[in-house]
Amino acid sequence: MGTGRKFRKTHMTRPTKSAGARRTRQKAQSLRLIALGVAADVVAKMNPKEIRDMLKYPKKIKVAE
Repeated sequence: MGTGRKFRKTHMTRPTKSAGARRTRQKAQSLRLIALGVAADVVAKMNPKEIRDMLKYPKKIKVAE
């Protein structure tokens, strides 16, 4: 395996995700869930994975209620 141009022109490490950006994403996702009709106190008790899983299928949120 050689060290051609492909390896010189690309970044070898990916940038790390910042905590501030993560908080911004999580807040936006919870606000989207509230806009879809889920109660704010219910969303506040959910963890980020549960919020993401609910947002995958927004049509099923109406069926669940």
